[in-house]
Amino acid sequence: MAGIVVVGAGQAGASLVAKLRALGYAGDLTLIGDEPVPPYQRPPLSKAYLLGKMELSRLFLRPQEYYADHEITLRMGAQVTRIDAAQRSLWLGDEALPYEQLALTTGAEPRRLPAAIGGDLQGVYAVRRLADIDAMASEFTEGRRVLIVGGGYIGLEAAAVAAQKGLSVTVIEAAPRILGRVASPETAAFVRDLHGAHGVTIREGVGLTRLTGGARVTGAELADGSVLDVDFVIVGIGVTPAGGLAAQAGVSVDNGIAVDELGRTSDAAIWAAGDCASFVYQGARIRLESVQNAIDQAEAVAANMLGAGQPYVPMPWFWSDQYDMKLQIAGLNTGYDRIITRQTDAARSHWYFAGDRFLSVDAMNDPRAYMVGKRLLEGGKSPDPALIADPATDLKALLKA
Repeated sequence: MAGIVVVGAGQAGASLVAKLRALGYAGDLTLIGDEPVPPYQRPPLSKAYLLGKMELSRLFLRPQEYYADHEITLRMGAQVTRIDAAQRSLWLGDEALPYEQLALTTGAEPRRLPAAIGGDLQGVYAVRRLADIDAMASEFTEGRRVLIVGGGYIGLEAAAVAAQKGLSVTVIEAAPRILGRVASPETAAFVRDLHGAHGVTIREGVGLTRLTGGARVTGAELADGSVLDVDFVIVGIGVTPAGGLAAQAGVSVDNGIAVDELGRTSDAAIWAAGDCASFVYQGARIRLESVQNAIDQAEAVAANMLGAGQPYVPMPWFWSDQYDMKLQIAGLNTGYDRIITRQTDAARSHWYFAGDRFLSVDAMNDPRAYMVGKRLLEGGKSPDPALIADPATDLKALLKA
């Protein structure tokens, strides 16, 4: 049996196999995942699922019978040990599985604390997989003390859940401020104040020296000399693209699995999509770690595997839910030199510009600003910053300008 094999059963992998069938591909189709469950949503893990507001069955992207009905072979709980690109085969332990075309949608893995500073102690968790969340769920008991290492979106979302469950929460960020890589000082300040209003302590410019305890973590020594007593720790210090299989197969790796505009790797029979894939966008090789990119890029790759020949042009957008605040982001703010703030009642948005060119928008409880900003970016339009700042401006009118 040959055909198309997809390795990685996250959002990108599930989207890719579904799109192949939707486009009429009738050959053998196999989706391999190293977790023992069918493809599921990851964003709710650190939000609704951790809060207990979403049942496991609602996490799954599609019902189990979908895969059987569409003749998609699921190999869950299976570990691909190597790829033989010359023979167009991959190995699941001692089992060889041939392919005509291969798609790698292996995602990314969370960075973990080194064992030398206590990263291997019991009670230290990452937030990436269903098993991670299930393992830490019992820790979320009112009155307990949690230390969150890393002030990015994952860490802050976990902090929001912990605060809502009545825990004592401390977030430490080694960089000068939270959200330093992804958001403006204005957005970071808004989020910082939001957490402060819910009793979360955020300490910026303070790194971790080591975690302490016997078999289980009981404390943390910080770089400023202070010591914290903790009951458990959540680590949110970013991810690393899962490109090991590609590298072993001789495929080019550059900030992830390097693909061309079609999603093809340096091997003509191997493709990649999602968090693991890097591609050239606006002159730079980047990765986009978002659900929408995973879906859109995977669907583009599916079409190109069948000969469409259509370059993938992303429209970056992201979101984060914290407490009753929904942050929606359209575009990339790379290279901005000024921020325009728009405040209307409870809604707030920050608009990023490089000169007169509109780059992106952060919309906080402001779906209209997000929608208008996204459509402006899709149309290549740059609005008048003075109109953006004026709360009397009807944002929708900017779409017609």
